[in-house]
Amino acid sequence: MESAEDRIFTLPNLLSFLRLLGVPVFLWLVLGPQADAWAIFLLIAAGISDWLDGKLARAWNQTSKLGRLIDPLADRLYILATLAGLVLREVIPWWLAALVIGRDVFLLFTVPILRRHGYGPALPVHFLGKAATACLMYAFPLLFLASHEGWYAEITGIFGWAFALWGTGLYWWAGVLYVVQVRQLTRG
Repeated sequence: MESAEDRIFTLPNLLSFLRLLGVPVFLWLVLGPQADAWAIFLLIAAGISDWLDGKLARAWNQTSKLGRLIDPLADRLYILATLAGLVLREVIPWWLAALVIGRDVFLLFTVPILRRHGYGPALPVHFLGKAATACLMYAFPLLFLASHEGWYAEITGIFGWAFALWGTGLYWWAGVLYVVQVRQLTRG
């Protein structure tokens, strides 16, 4: 008999899957026709669906193994796609992208260690990691808006950079805590 954890067809999983499908669309909107309003809308929708899928999964008891895999995957892909698009459009500096991507590269070294000790490829995401991702998901549309001419550019730039710097700091802090957690689990 299939357990609740093995479910595939749940609304939270559907939302995560739709978010995954939105990644190439976002990149195309940013780099192809430069349809910035649609790209920002898609980025905001992805952030809302990220919050919503987790909320629904817990409230409706629809957490699943698949959800724990595709939700963070969608987050990482959105972050990478957004960083690539915004760097190529010269909205954000390359060093910001390097800092965020560097953290994920840093954590790649934990995957074989976890597997060798019988754990999955990743441990559950903790609150600090969720807060960091949320900050970055707020930062990107704000910084994108700040790159345009308009009355909103200065204020979105201030808030965008605040969220970007806090998000990057929290992202690295969460990464260091993750490494500590891996070390504690695999000691001995």
